[in-house]
Amino acid sequence: MKPHQQRVVDEKQALDGNIDKLYAFFSNPIYSDVPAAEQVRLVRQYSAMRQYSSILGERIEAFTD
Repeated sequence: MKPHQQRVVDEKQALDGNIDKLYAFFSNPIYSDVPAAEQVRLVRQYSAMRQYSSILGERIEAFTD
């Protein structure tokens, strides 16, 4: 794998780890203490992160083409 491709793989792995942590936070009792507007922003952030991860996955799949 070329260095620039490995960086994309590494970025996706790190992003997926952060996605998992954010998703876990939604089940944490602390989350219910977060103001509603911030909860909405966190959910939007989660959605955007998942979309970004999906795009990175598509790019990684294209490396083998």
